[in-house]
Amino acid sequence: MDTENILEVRDLVTAFDTDAGRVTAVDGVSFDVKQGKTLGIVGESGCGKSVTALSVIRLLPQPMGVILDGQVNFKGRDLQQVSEEEMYKVRGGQIGMIFQEPMTALNPVHRIGKQLSEVFLLHMDISKKEAWDRSIDILQKVGIPSPEIRVSEYPHQLSGGMRQRVVIAMALACKPDLIIADEPTTALDVTIQAQILELIVELQEEMGMSVILITHDLGVIAETCDDVVVMYAGRVAEKGTADQIFHNPQHLYTKGLLNSIPRLENERKTLLQTIPGMVPGLMDLPVGARFAPRSPHPDVTAYMQSEAYQTVRPGLVEVEPGHWVENERVVRV
Repeated sequence: MDTENILEVRDLVTAFDTDAGRVTAVDGVSFDVKQGKTLGIVGESGCGKSVTALSVIRLLPQPMGVILDGQVNFKGRDLQQVSEEEMYKVRGGQIGMIFQEPMTALNPVHRIGKQLSEVFLLHMDISKKEAWDRSIDILQKVGIPSPEIRVSEYPHQLSGGMRQRVVIAMALACKPDLIIADEPTTALDVTIQAQILELIVELQEEMGMSVILITHDLGVIAETCDDVVVMYAGRVAEKGTADQIFHNPQHLYTKGLLNSIPRLENERKTLLQTIPGMVPGLMDLPVGARFAPRSPHPDVTAYMQSEAYQTVRPGLVEVEPGHWVENERVVRV
């Protein structure tokens, strides 16, 4: 394992058993998270971003979710091989998770202080009184006013932004080495979104932790991430540094995402660019390039009628140092 990397995911394959059969949600995904850096995972809804994160910390819905293959090396140890008891220590203690919707992440019938205290008591050998005091301290750290009052309140008594700060506080409570933030600003208005993202960046710099930021917002990626993974239909379409992805995109899907961003220099009252077509269903995925049905490449029809489309999976090629893209001429210019 590279000493610069705190996390190395290799050829991860995750599937779900459904009434209609087994569907593969994450298909051979690989990426690295560098020590103290932020990796952004971006893509449309249903591309496998959140399932990838849940696979890393082994929190897939049971018994439907199953990891079929791959390695998740965290600080030199494959998390797929450790016991469930050991994973309890890793989750929260070494890897923190900020969930997308705070009202589902927090228990509505328990006070904020009790839920925060549980994190400290689970991972540290301290008294309930000390855990309560630390809960107040961590709430203050994430910018919640009057934390000594808030610890005695219930989740429904807090605003959406404050609930999200509580979830961040829970993730940071034990000073983990890695934070996974799964669309942490989705349910918040624009002003609060900016505050939450700024808070995560400030805490990362202060505590020296690594971050995986999962989002569909390329603006957030550009502002906060060092490296980027672009996912499409369960696979990695392109990955590299943020500068490489934004200034030298190679995959047609990446280019489509970037072209769809509203820009100040665009002519007023004109339609935004979109990517035609729909994300393919998980039950009907080809072996070949999955973006092909939506590709504007002139040879795409011939490719989709070829045997290669049904039998040959395109690999990733390195187009410049550290910049990888799906190797399929039909999905690239």
